[in-house]
Amino acid sequence: MSLDIGQPPGQPVTMRAVIGYDGSPAAAAAIDAGARLFPGAHGYVTYLRVPPFASEQVRKRLWAQARNIDDLIAAEDREGEREARRITAMGVTLARAAGWDAEPRLERTYAAEGTAIAQIAEKLDADVVVVAARGLGGTDAVLGSVSDMVVHYCPRPVLVVPHPLLSEEYDALAEGPAVVGWDGSEGAYAALETAERLFPARSIVAVSAEDSADVPAPPGSAPGGRVTHVHIGRGRGRPARATANAVVAAADEQGAAVVVVGSRGRSAVREIVLGSVAMGVLHNSHRPVMVVANRSQPTGQP
Repeated sequence: MSLDIGQPPGQPVTMRAVIGYDGSPAAAAAIDAGARLFPGAHGYVTYLRVPPFASEQVRKRLWAQARNIDDLIAAEDREGEREARRITAMGVTLARAAGWDAEPRLERTYAAEGTAIAQIAEKLDADVVVVAARGLGGTDAVLGSVSDMVVHYCPRPVLVVPHPLLSEEYDALAEGPAVVGWDGSEGAYAALETAERLFPARSIVAVSAEDSADVPAPPGSAPGGRVTHVHIGRGRGRPARATANAVVAAADEQGAAVVVVGSRGRSAVREIVLGSVAMGVLHNSHRPVMVVANRSQPTGQP
């Protein structure tokens, strides 16, 4: 099965997905979720080898056997490569079992893992990047250091998959709608266009969580159109936080498969500027969140 992502009629292409994998349960769950959201995609299961190239336990054992430091470094590299290939192969097996046409992508990098994944996505012309919220990096942060950096630096759409998903959230992956945060901004337009392109078989629900009803209607929301526009109040509290919470609540009410939010723009160093609403959705949603980069410059609004 191929997913048509906007090519001329009769010329469907297979969607390209880069997925960060490190062997953790969260990363395995992200593969499963990605395959349900993007069935039939071609997955690049990406494992990054960063120094030191072997675990501390392995290095201690190798040091006891090494004749000198050069011997130790060579042995660390050899054992690290073998372990990396094993982990990557495991990820490919999971992806293929989930229905993807998957291949391994083993990279050795001295750069930060998040920026390295962003570079790989650009090199492969990926349609989407998939990362686990609590997988890569092994931190206790809500997103994790690597997934957070991917979101901030990757110009491709980034899908962040929380772990674990409850049964209702997991079941929604198959046929649930894509809920898009909508406020009429350039970032919202980019998010809506991306949702329609990457989820061609799903219904789209554009959610406005503003005090005013002056937000323009999203394209495609006319009667009979594909997009449903839902206007809700954002409630009390700080505007950005209240808006983010309202979008998350609407996604739960709609039984969403994914929540799609746009960024504000890009900084002078080409870092993605998310804005507090997008960050609030990322940190509070228990459903997968896709962040779509707005390639224009940020407006300076909060």
